[in-house]
Amino acid sequence: MEDFMLHLEQIIPEKDCLKLVKKEAENYYKQHSIEECFTTGLELYQSENFQIQEVGVFLLGYAACQNINALSYLKETVSQHESWKVQEILAMAFDNYCKITGYETALPVITEWLNSDQANVRRAVSEGLRIWTSRPYFKENPLIAIQLLSSRKNDESEYVRKSIGNALRDISKKYPELILKELNSWELSSKEIKQVYKLAGRFLNII
Repeated sequence: MEDFMLHLEQIIPEKDCLKLVKKEAENYYKQHSIEECFTTGLELYQSENFQIQEVGVFLLGYAACQNINALSYLKETVSQHESWKVQEILAMAFDNYCKITGYETALPVITEWLNSDQANVRRAVSEGLRIWTSRPYFKENPLIAIQLLSSRKNDESEYVRKSIGNALRDISKKYPELILKELNSWELSSKEIKQVYKLAGRFLNII
């Protein structure tokens, strides 16, 4: 692990380099065990370099498919990180977890995270799976994706509501009738729901 940390310190530039961060995490995952990904991910997350932290978050996402402690660490600890950049990686790491596990198999966890009391956890799901209907299972079951996202239309966090509205808007490009039917069923009784409604219906000429 120390060799990998040194390697990252030598090759990762000071400026953002997401492509390199993703590549290093993926290569490590392909060459090491799930347990090694978990322990290394934890160690890297302690780095003061946020991009090395991001490699750690990716590794925890890979490990989460078989290690419940990795999944819990993402949900309980990484979600508390103050950097929005790290929160973006959390969303990507969660999608990797779902991809490896299988989106249908991951449905209970997707639902659990969407109902978390932490805004960053909820957003990791809505943002991480975009475009939802390009993902296996949801591609064949777009209505389930729409229903899951719509369940958060009254979310207390504007940060999350924007992600929900934009994710529904994405789906409307391919499934306009389904999104229109869903939006027409909403009671526009709050400014929060109205905000998501406007974002989701942007391409449907309903505003």
